[in-house]
Amino acid sequence: MNTFLVPMDFSETSKNAARLAAGIANVVPGSQLVLYNVFDTFEAGSDGSLLTSDDDARKTITELALQSVKSELSAITSVPITMAVEEEHDFLEGLERFIRHNNIQLVIMGITGGTKLEQILVGSTSLSLIDRETVPVMIVPTESQFQGVKNIMLVSDFDDVEKTIPLRDLKSVLGLFQGNLHIVNVNEKHYIQLTAEYQRERDRLERMLSEFNPEFYFIRLHNFMDAINMFVADKNIDLIITVPKHHSFFSHVFKGTHTSRLAYKSQIPIIAIHS
Repeated sequence: MNTFLVPMDFSETSKNAARLAAGIANVVPGSQLVLYNVFDTFEAGSDGSLLTSDDDARKTITELALQSVKSELSAITSVPITMAVEEEHDFLEGLERFIRHNNIQLVIMGITGGTKLEQILVGSTSLSLIDRETVPVMIVPTESQFQGVKNIMLVSDFDDVEKTIPLRDLKSVLGLFQGNLHIVNVNEKHYIQLTAEYQRERDRLERMLSEFNPEFYFIRLHNFMDAINMFVADKNIDLIITVPKHHSFFSHVFKGTHTSRLAYKSQIPIIAIHS
């Protein structure tokens, strides 16, 4: 059974991610969805008084909200949908624990590419979860809609691929979607002929992913996002896969890392699989 978890905060961003998750579940055999939310044990008003002191009531309200989302999704998918509501002070701690204890294959969650403030408030959970290296995470842009996955782009720096490519998780994700695999490297120093180092890493990666018949592209362009956007349009890419490195990912969100720029600027879903 392929279990996809969708964290819900009941924003339109998270609801859209849930709709896209339902579309994915429709085409991936043996899939089920889990809608996940946590509630804190208390909530204070502006004057410091408790707005709701009854934890059971808070849980009931959350379950009703999840049920509403579940009902909407049931109109577009017949896959099993379950709801999980937990009491937890720290959303990420609860989410990570649930993932580890429930054999989750993929987390599907929304992100907005709007203002810096929106990125901090809405994007922090998505990107922080990636940094925890728990499970592959799909980041869904606000207006993205599922149209199937025929073409997949893997963005790689071709740096010691045997050690830095998370092969088991990558193969698991590729096996879910069965799309054509395009492996892309962007570097302004590329010329007509690859250097010996790039050729060596290319050959290794081709052997590692031979069952997926990958095609390789080395793009000489200074602007990373321009190169990616042109490739996405040219090859009709439906899904981007990126492999963040072990250094603290979230601490560099606003410093121009490739994954963070993809997360906020891409119009199609991105899956981050930590090395």
